[in-house]
Amino acid sequence: MRLLHTSDWHLGRSFHRVGLLDAQAAFVDHLLATVRAEDVDAVLVAGDVYDRALPSLPAVELFDRTLHRLADLGVPTVMISGNHDSGRRLGVASGLIDRAGIHLRTDPAGCATPVVLADAHGPVALYGLPYLEPALVREEFAMERAGHTEVLSAAMERVRADLAARPAGTRSVVLAHAFVAGGTPSDSERDITVGGVAAVPAGVFDGVDYVALGHLHGSQTITERVRYSGSPLAYSFSEADHRKSMWLVDLGADGSVTADRIDCPVPRRLARIRGRIEDLLADPAHERHTDAWVEVTLTDPYRPHDAMARLRERFPHALALAFEPERVDDDPLASYAERLRGRTDRQIAEDFVAHVRGTAPDTAERAVLRDALDAVRTDAARAETD
Repeated sequence: MRLLHTSDWHLGRSFHRVGLLDAQAAFVDHLLATVRAEDVDAVLVAGDVYDRALPSLPAVELFDRTLHRLADLGVPTVMISGNHDSGRRLGVASGLIDRAGIHLRTDPAGCATPVVLADAHGPVALYGLPYLEPALVREEFAMERAGHTEVLSAAMERVRADLAARPAGTRSVVLAHAFVAGGTPSDSERDITVGGVAAVPAGVFDGVDYVALGHLHGSQTITERVRYSGSPLAYSFSEADHRKSMWLVDLGADGSVTADRIDCPVPRRLARIRGRIEDLLADPAHERHTDAWVEVTLTDPYRPHDAMARLRERFPHALALAFEPERVDDDPLASYAERLRGRTDRQIAEDFVAHVRGTAPDTAERAVLRDALDAVRTDAARAETD
């Protein structure tokens, strides 16, 4: 059986205030052309269909057109909700849409109810695990307190139990939206850390033939059977070196997996350049970036006057400008943002306590800070589902 694995469409998202809806529509055209050209048997969309829980009307219209076009192809599609989606909203009318061969899996209670397809070698069970926010699904899995590993493990226990009751030789595929250990994040993913832990071990998914992951925006292979497709478009300059693609997965009669990458169309190249403004404006090596979306980091010791306007004379698509003056590490004028770069919310909070009080928080205090940060993020996630 041939599967096309994609994820993280983020319909409605912009790139530094540049609308991407036309580029997202071009990606949909490319996806449908790939389905036809490669004789795809099923399309897998591993979450974050939308960029927001309350998407814009143009984003909803693009999604609606996409569903109709997929249904017209007669190729089954399985979609799950991601942490950017509102599962309840995305899943509206899923029972009706299911009849058209578009299978939306947005309810955690249905994670062990697969879409069952068949080819010449027998049945294939496709299980959709929507994004499982631990605080919101503990009751479903009868847990008083749990993190991502625990709730995903509970969901996979249900999947394995259902699979064990099916005919011998049934092959299996799981769609999931999570941060799996070994994956490399980028700047455009929303933090899903709970209790100081975001990543789950790949072993959580043992026992199935292929795991189609979403959430991380770079295409990557965790194991031969566990892969991220990545987002079809770049959503941050940290993705400048990404090769945006989908996985074309062939599931053999014995459950073996072979996968090839199908490149996605690139609306405009990304470039990150760094240096003093006069050097950037004069260096012929940067000529190749004149048609790219550009992020500029200036290292001048003092902020140049009217920097962005001057840069756009040479780089008309410059979108982001940062200042990192060439200073020594202990310079008191180093920017606050520079000091915080690469630090988690928890680390920042703990450092603040240590700075104000003069002593670092103890174990109990760190637990209070951790719980407070988890509560804020959980409240935000709950608000998006209401």
